[in-house]
Amino acid sequence: MCRSIKPLRNMDHPVTEQEIQEAALQYVRKVSGYRKPSKANEETFNKALSEVAEATRKMLESLNLKVGQS
Repeated sequence: MCRSIKPLRNMDHPVTEQEIQEAALQYVRKVSGYRKPSKANEETFNKALSEVAEATRKMLESLNLKVGQS
């Protein structure tokens, strides 16, 4: 779907929170079609970003991958 989303599995270090946020941002941008949402859509965009990041974190933890804090 989006080649710029970096795979977070099989990394040589625990996946960082920043890497999860960056992947979530790329996904939400791709799906919404917005690189930067308008003020009217900013709250919805940011909520989606948080939800995608949380779902990503939960999935990685369910796959028994280490998730770090950095």
